[in-house]
Amino acid sequence: MLRSRVTPCLLVQDGGLVKTVKFKDSKYVGDPINAVRIFNEKEADELIVLDIDASVNNAEPDYKMIEHLAKECRMPLCYGGGIKTLAHAEKIIALGVEKVALSSVVFDQPSLIVEITNKIGRQSVVVVLDVKKKTLSSNYNVWTLNGSHNTKKNVVDVIQQVQNLGVGEIVLNFIDFDGTEAGYPIKVIQKLKSAIEVPLTIMGGAKSLEDMGGAVEQCGLMGVAAGSLFVFKGKYRAVLINYPDRQQKEEFIYGK
Repeated sequence: MLRSRVTPCLLVQDGGLVKTVKFKDSKYVGDPINAVRIFNEKEADELIVLDIDASVNNAEPDYKMIEHLAKECRMPLCYGGGIKTLAHAEKIIALGVEKVALSSVVFDQPSLIVEITNKIGRQSVVVVLDVKKKTLSSNYNVWTLNGSHNTKKNVVDVIQQVQNLGVGEIVLNFIDFDGTEAGYPIKVIQKLKSAIEVPLTIMGGAKSLEDMGGAVEQCGLMGVAAGSLFVFKGKYRAVLINYPDRQQKEEFIYGK
């Protein structure tokens, strides 16, 4: 039986590691290479690295940075940010990255999902959907470009579209819960999970390992991801890279 992955998500801005709250107020928290080394030592299941500037600035991926990350990383690595063509994706995979993450480009060029999956395999193609609750509604829309652009598309419709195009995995990132450590929105995840046929990872709001374990148990998730939980420690949010050991995962994640 496959066990759910527990995945740190690192945000990169101007070459540095940052953390945001509700996609705003980015705070510098260190060097991404150093963070990767620590997660290596702690034997993290997987690592997601998102360059939050690339797509906003209409820039290509920073291949030099990606190469350094891939060489240092001893766990499966997923990279997203600035990927707009098949050539971009192929180059990133050639640098040693296991998965590429697409976001805003799936609205501009949905056929790119098909192109990339046909070339490198659907298991290596992830779509990250940043979602936010509509005002006076229980429905969620997908936002892009660091939460600055509302696509006005219902997340369920987008999920069905990208699945039909062959994506291998979906990551749902809850904007209003980002960096808050307020807990995952379980009821919303359960509702959206019913529309998802591919492996699903969730991000945004993780407050504890128990919270992660509850989400896995109640929602049947392939992955739970977090940023603040693995970067900050204590009520004063001191920067301290951390990750559960095997015993902690057995107790809090898999033992639920």
